[in-house]
Amino acid sequence: MTDVTCCKTNTKTLNFNVGVLGHVDSGKTSLARSLSSTASTAAFDKNPQSRERGITLDLGFSSFTVDLPDHLQESAYESLQFTLVDCPGHASLIRTIIGGAQIIDLMMLVVDVVKGVQTQTAECLLVGELTCPRMVVILNKTDLLPPNKRQGAIDKMTKRLHKTLENTSFKDCPVIAVAAKPGGPEAPDTDEPQGIPELIELLKSQTYLPRRDPEGALLMAVDHCFSIRGQGTVLTGTILQGALAINDTVEIPALKVTKKVKSIQMFRKPVSAAMQGDRVGVCVTQFDPKLLERGVVCTPGSLHTIHAALISARKIGYYKGPLASRAKFHITVGHETVMAKVTFFGLPPGQTPSAPQLDPVALDTPFSFDRDYFHQEEYIIGQGEAGGAKSDPEQWALLEFERPVTCPSLCLVIGSKLDTDIHANACRLAFQGRLLEGFEEKGYAESTLPRLRIYKTKQKEGQVERVTDDYTVIGRNLFKKETNLQMFVGLKVKLSTGEAGVIEGGFGQSGKFKIRVPEGLSPETKQLLSSSSKKKGKGGAKGEPVKEEEPKTDSQPISIHLTFKRYVFDPHKKMVQS
Repeated sequence: MTDVTCCKTNTKTLNFNVGVLGHVDSGKTSLARSLSSTASTAAFDKNPQSRERGITLDLGFSSFTVDLPDHLQESAYESLQFTLVDCPGHASLIRTIIGGAQIIDLMMLVVDVVKGVQTQTAECLLVGELTCPRMVVILNKTDLLPPNKRQGAIDKMTKRLHKTLENTSFKDCPVIAVAAKPGGPEAPDTDEPQGIPELIELLKSQTYLPRRDPEGALLMAVDHCFSIRGQGTVLTGTILQGALAINDTVEIPALKVTKKVKSIQMFRKPVSAAMQGDRVGVCVTQFDPKLLERGVVCTPGSLHTIHAALISARKIGYYKGPLASRAKFHITVGHETVMAKVTFFGLPPGQTPSAPQLDPVALDTPFSFDRDYFHQEEYIIGQGEAGGAKSDPEQWALLEFERPVTCPSLCLVIGSKLDTDIHANACRLAFQGRLLEGFEEKGYAESTLPRLRIYKTKQKEGQVERVTDDYTVIGRNLFKKETNLQMFVGLKVKLSTGEAGVIEGGFGQSGKFKIRVPEGLSPETKQLLSSSSKKKGKGGAKGEPVKEEEPKTDSQPISIHLTFKRYVFDPHKKMVQS
């Protein structure tokens, strides 16, 4: 193997992160094991519960190195290292999958050839769409098919998978059949895996130079932590952004502690530095490994712990439930999953552009505290033109976390309903987005939310009781008796007959009010009002029959309409009219 010096300026081995995702028991770990030559410390389930059941419960990492494929020969690298990120398939552990998928360059979706696409397969596919640009589908367990029907069954399943992937970003992705562990997990290792050399060649053909940037603040996802006597504590993980060198000071933000980097290893070889995309072990001193099993390490001060956040929001098409404001969702952000109350909002009616996006979580309109947004009772689904692809209008969400979370800015956010029955055949990933603004103050509701100009439109309707002169009417039924009418003085109203008026103040004690009509009442309105008041007063003297009135076509009372906006987070609850 080429010596991995992996300094910021002299990286000889390209590290390419391949996520191994799929439904539980599809054979992901066996596949990773048969592909790997070097197992990293976190590899293959350190969890005893998992060993007993033969199921991966935490992200396992392992790697193997191959010659650089022809299409990468022009690069500065000399060899290619595949780091396999074996993600768990248990539905209840989808938060772990999302954590792993943030560091993936290529996804291997493992499908049991006998069972085909299952609920979690679909969820893994969604996570892949949100987090990585390329995919290879692996039909595993081909040894379970009768030899005389094997090829037919593989062809049929391949066709079905291509149909499933038709409307995803992985349309036309390669499908390959293998038997990673002939005979199943309990079988002796005497039977050679089938199709693995062909799979390695396929993986090599799918590689590309991922965008690796040593600039910017360090962010490393830590998935395992252990101590070595006489050395210190080793944190293993993948560098998500920036770079790391010996003697650098790093922060563990969840614990608010900083540590100096004593040494760095990449797959058991010492290196002096590492950068974005590299999988490393970092040794620090005087740190108890029990304090941090998983989490993030960063440049001191670069990560923020937030109590609430604003995100761009897009519904995930396969999610069938409603996305309602004030509902609680499991929010996966950075490497944490936490419950949050969600409030959806969008551009005011009439200002809702919707355009298909290349980045599934980006929006055309940047968020700004300086503009008005419309409060939505729930996420709005685009109607789409006849025959055209439907596209949802641009929308955002306010997330109010039940406990503070530590995460980088602009990171991916996924909202799920993880409390849905895990055996139900339903997608639990509900919406996705990018973190746009994080609120660090505990008292954000008083300090920051009032800056957020999300409004609701309020409409009230009352009736004109009588006219006092050509420019004044008395109204009723618009307010309750106990309403403080002073708050409404100066607001504009419209009569059903077309005149515009202004509320001048209360009239008496029963919630009635006076309206000034600056342009004056029209003769027709006066006629209507006088006829309705005459009608009220009509009646014969004692003993005389009441005169029958000719039926009037227009005996509807004149209504008064008051429309105003109220900003949801305005502490003064002011009413605003445009």
